[in-house]
Amino acid sequence: MSPTDTTAPPERFNFARHLIEINDSRPHKTALIDDAGTLTYGQLADQVQRFSAALQALGLQREARVLLLMHDSSDWVVAFLGALHAGVVPVAVNTLLTAQDYGFMLANSRAQAALVSGALLHTLHSALQSAPGHEVKHLIVSRAQAPLPTGAHDFAALTAAHPPGPGADTHGDEPAFWLYSSGSTGSPKGTVHTQANLYWTAELYGKAVLGLRESDVVFSAAKLFFAYGLGNALSFPLSVGASVVLMAERPTPQAVFKRMLDHQPTVFYGAPTGYGGMLAAPDLPDQNQVALRLCSSAGEALPRDIGERWTAHFGCQIIDGIGSTEMLHIFLSNRPDDVRYGTTGKAVPGYEVQLRNEDGSVITGHNQIGDLYIQGPSAALMYWNNRAKSRDTFQGSWTKSGDKYTRDPEGYYTYAGRNDDMLKVSGIYVSPFEVEATLVQHPAVLEAAVIGKTDDDGLTKTKAYVVLKAGAHTTEADLQAFVKEKLAPYKYPRFIEFLEELPKTATGKIQRFKLRDLENDSTTHQGKR
Repeated sequence: MSPTDTTAPPERFNFARHLIEINDSRPHKTALIDDAGTLTYGQLADQVQRFSAALQALGLQREARVLLLMHDSSDWVVAFLGALHAGVVPVAVNTLLTAQDYGFMLANSRAQAALVSGALLHTLHSALQSAPGHEVKHLIVSRAQAPLPTGAHDFAALTAAHPPGPGADTHGDEPAFWLYSSGSTGSPKGTVHTQANLYWTAELYGKAVLGLRESDVVFSAAKLFFAYGLGNALSFPLSVGASVVLMAERPTPQAVFKRMLDHQPTVFYGAPTGYGGMLAAPDLPDQNQVALRLCSSAGEALPRDIGERWTAHFGCQIIDGIGSTEMLHIFLSNRPDDVRYGTTGKAVPGYEVQLRNEDGSVITGHNQIGDLYIQGPSAALMYWNNRAKSRDTFQGSWTKSGDKYTRDPEGYYTYAGRNDDMLKVSGIYVSPFEVEATLVQHPAVLEAAVIGKTDDDGLTKTKAYVVLKAGAHTTEADLQAFVKEKLAPYKYPRFIEFLEELPKTATGKIQRFKLRDLENDSTTHQGKR
């Protein structure tokens, strides 16, 4: 199936207007449920159009950037869609970064306004002070926890003060919003997406693969600033008239369980580390306490063991897929009628994928590790002010994912690792994910991350960093023997180090480059002794 099998949006297209129009018949249906209350579809449409008018009244022109640093809430959704409605470009950023990170993003995006949650105002203020020459002229604060700074606007008051506006007559291909890459492989990059990209992911994945429907209540542990969460909790459910549960706090197992019990979501979206943590939690709810009919996973490949244990406990499948900030959402996935745990499934209809050798030639055989490339209608336009990296990633109609995969004879794809994470041991590629997925099958192991370590002979060997479950005990030798029983001998970790926790992005991805830096620092210090 190609994108032409799904009706394409018109050339003049505004995604916020699109959502308002298709939900016009359900004004009293609950759209959003957050920590402060609920918002119906009618109220959402009214507030989006009012906030759009407010941004225009402040003098923000089409394609002006505005920083969106807010915790998940109905205000986040109104701010994002209101900006799209006005033709203003929201730059949605991770809420768990440092003031220095935000200073970089303010300078890089040249944002003319900043939309911020009251709880994050102090951090943003520090960022503004550390970013000389920033272009922020307007500060808009959502749910302020203290008196507003001089000249700042209260989000709710600003929205209420303006009558609904007509918005902007945008083109489907014009820049609509930015997302910064998660930083799992280094510095974040401003990824520029269009108005129509949100439409395509909702049509091709939210509707066609997940089968979301109006009766669903959805809840995403992945936050709205993450491309995965943006589809999960905004574009997908609002495209079918479903209800969305939003949570400002971190998605700890206990916080997630509370929403599952209080709001009875039918669809839940998480990441492998989150699923593993919930399964290990002593207060894991029983199947009869929740209303789950479907779960989704992305961010990293889902280990078979976690998927099987989740389904055994809840009687509910996890649909594992891979997406990226560059493609906006999932393009390779299992599906509800075809789940094969341990694989990432097959290409989402509307997308085409290829595996390529290091020389760029297409791999036609099976069970060979290759670089994954994607072709589809939701690809980003570019990385902002980064021409070299844009050319390397966006190659004509194809997008280079940076991931390595294998494909079996039945057409199922299995994750092998990031390009930067792959190891060559004894001249043979070793997938760190394969070793990690084996380690987490051990009853004492909660999480594991594998990198390459250079031994005394200058040869690359596998090293595993392991986090144990609470109260569990094991040894390096026991874990090594466990892996040897399940994998080829050359793949077992020659070195194992136990940690309290693994370094991760806010979206749950393991930052292996930080572990490599830790290993390099350790080697350097040892060399100085």
